[in-house]
Amino acid sequence: MSKALILVDVQNDFSPTGALPVAEGDLIIPVINRLMPHFEHIIATKDWHPAGHASFASTNDQPTGDVINLNGIPQVMWPDHCVQDTEGAEFIPGLNSDAITHVIHKGTDREIDSYSGFFDNQRLQSTGLADYLRDQEINEVYLAGLATDYCVKFTALDSVSLGFVTYVIQDACRGVEMAQGDVESAWKQMKQAGCKLVQSGDIVNE
Repeated sequence: MSKALILVDVQNDFSPTGALPVAEGDLIIPVINRLMPHFEHIIATKDWHPAGHASFASTNDQPTGDVINLNGIPQVMWPDHCVQDTEGAEFIPGLNSDAITHVIHKGTDREIDSYSGFFDNQRLQSTGLADYLRDQEINEVYLAGLATDYCVKFTALDSVSLGFVTYVIQDACRGVEMAQGDVESAWKQMKQAGCKLVQSGDIVNE
């Protein structure tokens, strides 16, 4: 069995100058690049929304940040972001994307969001990530990326629930922090679920 580095949504629209900016989101790039040589499998998830996605505030004529009921579950209204085949959906410059061995697209269904790299938010559809990991006989995953309190958190929680040994590299993640304490709460939820919280130095200096 082997291990994989999973990069969650390291995309332009989540950089500090992007449509849905994550403060210091670009600072994780050199950290990730240092981690890459320590992994044979490097998988990247990409938010890959069709135009007019149901999670976009503009689609629903709602203010950004509001929460609406979308097909029975709460949905944050986000700015238009990571629209398929746009610059905003590309990897943040400087990321050693040549080292990435597999890419998973998520959020491709217009009617439902997909924070997790494994499933949509209602767990109706799988992205294929779990199947890919099992096909490659990967049982340990190390997560890095954006954003701590949304896509990283939900990817980590699903990973644990699916039976993968799950590490989250804290200094290789940054959060949205829409409300104060969101990131701290996310770390607690991940830890309580069984994720192991580590630093990049724990891996690079092994």
